[in-house]
Amino acid sequence: MFRDTQSSWLSTLRHDVPASLVVFLVAVPLSLGIAMASGAPLAAGLIAAVVGGLVAGALGGSAVQVSGPAAGLSLVVVDLVHTYGWRATCMITLLAGAVQLLLGVFKAARAALAVSPAVIHGMLAAVGVIIALAQLHIVLGGSSQRSAIANLVELPGQIAGLHGHKVAVGILTITVLVLWTRLPKRVRVVPAPLVALGVAAVTAWMFGWDVTRVDLSGDFTAWAFPVLPQGDWHLVVASVLLVALLAGCESLLCAVSVDRMHGGRRVDLDQELTGQGVANMVSGALGGLPVAGVIVRSTTNVQAGARTRWSSILHGVWVLVFAMGFGWAITLIPLEALAALLVFIGVQMVNLGHIRKVHGHGEVPVYVVTMAAVILLGLAEGVLAGLALAALLALRRLTWVTVLKREDREGRLHVTISGSLTFLGVPRLTHELRTIPAATAVDLDLNIDFMDNGAFEAIHSWRLDHERMGGTVVIDELHDEWYALAASGARMFPAKSPPKAPDRWWLPWAQRRRQAVRLDPETAQGPPGPTECLLTTGAREYHRHTAPLVRPIFTELARKQQPSHLFITCADSRIMPSLITASGPGDLFTVRNIGNLVPRKGAEPNDDSVVAAIEYATQVLGVNTITVCGHSGCGAMAGVLSGGVQAGSLPGLRRWLRHGDHSLATFIETEGDRLHGGALDVLCRVNVQQQLENLRTYRKVDEQVRAGKLELVGLYFDIGSARVHMVPPLRPTLCVKTFDRTVVAGEE
Repeated sequence: MFRDTQSSWLSTLRHDVPASLVVFLVAVPLSLGIAMASGAPLAAGLIAAVVGGLVAGALGGSAVQVSGPAAGLSLVVVDLVHTYGWRATCMITLLAGAVQLLLGVFKAARAALAVSPAVIHGMLAAVGVIIALAQLHIVLGGSSQRSAIANLVELPGQIAGLHGHKVAVGILTITVLVLWTRLPKRVRVVPAPLVALGVAAVTAWMFGWDVTRVDLSGDFTAWAFPVLPQGDWHLVVASVLLVALLAGCESLLCAVSVDRMHGGRRVDLDQELTGQGVANMVSGALGGLPVAGVIVRSTTNVQAGARTRWSSILHGVWVLVFAMGFGWAITLIPLEALAALLVFIGVQMVNLGHIRKVHGHGEVPVYVVTMAAVILLGLAEGVLAGLALAALLALRRLTWVTVLKREDREGRLHVTISGSLTFLGVPRLTHELRTIPAATAVDLDLNIDFMDNGAFEAIHSWRLDHERMGGTVVIDELHDEWYALAASGARMFPAKSPPKAPDRWWLPWAQRRRQAVRLDPETAQGPPGPTECLLTTGAREYHRHTAPLVRPIFTELARKQQPSHLFITCADSRIMPSLITASGPGDLFTVRNIGNLVPRKGAEPNDDSVVAAIEYATQVLGVNTITVCGHSGCGAMAGVLSGGVQAGSLPGLRRWLRHGDHSLATFIETEGDRLHGGALDVLCRVNVQQQLENLRTYRKVDEQVRAGKLELVGLYFDIGSARVHMVPPLRPTLCVKTFDRTVVAGEE
């Protein structure tokens, strides 16, 4: 236990302490900027950063997420400050924290993940635009207006009345922020915001520029307990819920995103929401901004090497120490530089990567509408508009039914209906079905995930009409029995497809039969049929399910094959080359024989079948790899090990197994006693190595190997564990790459 504790502290000192310092350097300028954008005292940003680190970091459910004041909430806070005042805003933050705490206790955190990311990204982009427009006025030496539209209207006049020194500080700050990202990585260890504010402060001080300085006087000493907001209590409750839900959603979505960046403990969302709730209660009580998980600081934390929550906690400690002992340094920062930092952050919040992601899922309208509505109407109104549009689009998808028609050479029409079949899609469905010519033989494939009564009645009515007009309709095998029951009126809610066995084409026939018996004992009774029946059934299944999927591939391969590997393996029925190599049509040129043997050049008895395949593969097809694959418990190697005794009265087999004598000689040379435990499997591996050597007896093969144009690879398939292992050749010159480590004969 002592050793584990010591190791834990060493890991913290090595990874979390340096990461906490990096995050601290990022958090200080961002916290000041967000407080400024929120219309709150600048100290409120530092208080929220301290509480986010100490409280949310200690009580939250994420190991590496860093919490603090979030730019996405600044729009809500600035409106609350204008409406109720700062102390009442702190009370709203405290009450919002209590709401989050209750939601976390009642395990409601995962509900936040149901919010469309397009709405969140659109909201954050709009907040970024609003922040950038508002702070741009301060950079230009003026003051920001109440709304984004007003800021945009006043911008030309603001540009016309530029204030020299203030503009120079803002431009200098933005220039440093942009250029810093292009410098070498070892230089960028120091965060760009810290460098930009430092350069701006030093430059303004050296040249004596007339700029506005950050004022912290009274911020830490004028604390008073929050007061209840005065006004319509409905609006107050709405404000509390808005802060609680926005901060909670942003924190939880951030935690999920950060989980993808590290390999440590996964986030507990309910615990995270509970920790955020306590942190907001403490922050509101102390006069701080609302707290939420912040993606910029969390990403920085992960990239800096953080492993545990100690990084977040320590970053809060450093912010507290800095605010208490070095708060005077903040007063050297020009206000215009802080505004320029916010402009830069605001522009970055319009993330093109997010736009590309939502575009790939057809949710750009949700993103755009949310963004426009937040800018024009307000944060709450914009989010509601985005959620409403996302719900409408989801409802529209329920009406989208795809009907694909394809006629085969025999004149049968194959119709595939895809989608969620609800009454909303009935108009489109009936329109498509009525375009099918009368008296046509139709194979109907219901590729659906849901069908309600209205959709079923539409399909059933069409089928009856089509058959009445002389046509035929055959329902796909999976839905045929269910359809008959539904048509008889014996269906029960929910009317879904019958249980379907996993589509595992690689299952043996016997196992598939047992699986069918488990699913439907009545229809699957009776003894297994002859092999011909099984093959015929398998061929029908292939034509029904697999052939349509692979037809484009085989159409392309019909003209010419271009395999990259010659694969020599045993004829054993348990070995499936395409399965154990995850290969597809056209990848492997395969040779199978008893014992995966490669007769040496000029060996007796003479056999040209393997030689012909090697020559054709290397000199005509131009493969770049020859693989010899053996397996455990090989019957051929058992025959070789017994000196041919197990071959019994099979003369052809006895002659063929003589090609394994070299493998046996190599085994005796390396192992000595051929009868020791596990000897058979060792021989199976040695046999693979020997066949790689036998390949080198062919001059063309040897020349290509020496020229680096051909690689020889040995594989060993352990049937019992279903694992494939690399087998190194006997000669080091044939050394090949392994999956994860070098494997010697007889070892994994």
